[in-house]
Amino acid sequence: MRKKIVAGNWKMNLTRDEAQALTKSLAQRLKEKATLNQRVLICPPSIHLSDAIASAGPDGPLEVGAQNMHQADSGAYTGELSGAMLLSHGIRTVLVGHSERRAYFHEDNHLLKQKVDAALGQGIEVVYCFGELLEERQGATHFEVVATQLKQALFHLTADQWSSIVLAYEPVWAIGTGVTASPEQAQEMHAFIRQTVAAHYGDACAQNVSILYGGSVKPNNAAEIFGKPDVDGGLIGGAALKADDFMAIVNAAG
Repeated sequence: MRKKIVAGNWKMNLTRDEAQALTKSLAQRLKEKATLNQRVLICPPSIHLSDAIASAGPDGPLEVGAQNMHQADSGAYTGELSGAMLLSHGIRTVLVGHSERRAYFHEDNHLLKQKVDAALGQGIEVVYCFGELLEERQGATHFEVVATQLKQALFHLTADQWSSIVLAYEPVWAIGTGVTASPEQAQEMHAFIRQTVAAHYGDACAQNVSILYGGSVKPNNAAEIFGKPDVDGGLIGGAALKADDFMAIVNAAG
């Protein structure tokens, strides 16, 4: 049975002291929750990963993931991180394909396929991010764009490998803009995504994969979005940088 997941993508934010304080606050608040019916993940900048692991504590309720990794095992790739490096610091989940990586660093579906394979080859879970641009939604090609992003990067995998895949649908027009897809729009796309996976892998695989929504999720809209049947949590940006806001979103997920 798929799980609800709330993941915080810190992007390029927070100093070391700020990152440690936020991680410690979240870890303590999660430990104090009477029940935790979902996974909670933070993805700090790579320079903070070791600190975050230490602050979250071993086997605690707060998981730590990476924002990116390189597709090669090692080599002359200045500034990059390999899967083996992440594993050596205790990182077992990585974001792949975030819209900012696609836009600013020109990562396409074919490169992302290589990154997915590299991560899974190291035993690292992938949170695969994808979604349409504003002009693609306005041009009514959003379903086609999303299906292509899925198929080109993920549909070479075996059904068993999908147990290490989390999907994160992020309409690019709703990221950092203050504009949020309506709960109905989110549900429509999430249902389409699940149907697309089912058509290739079967219903059992599709029903087991968690599909997160990413796009200006806030404490005041999280419960309504997460209440839709095919929305399994969120990939949170700006609201993940404040402990109160992030915990309110965690609480909205159940």
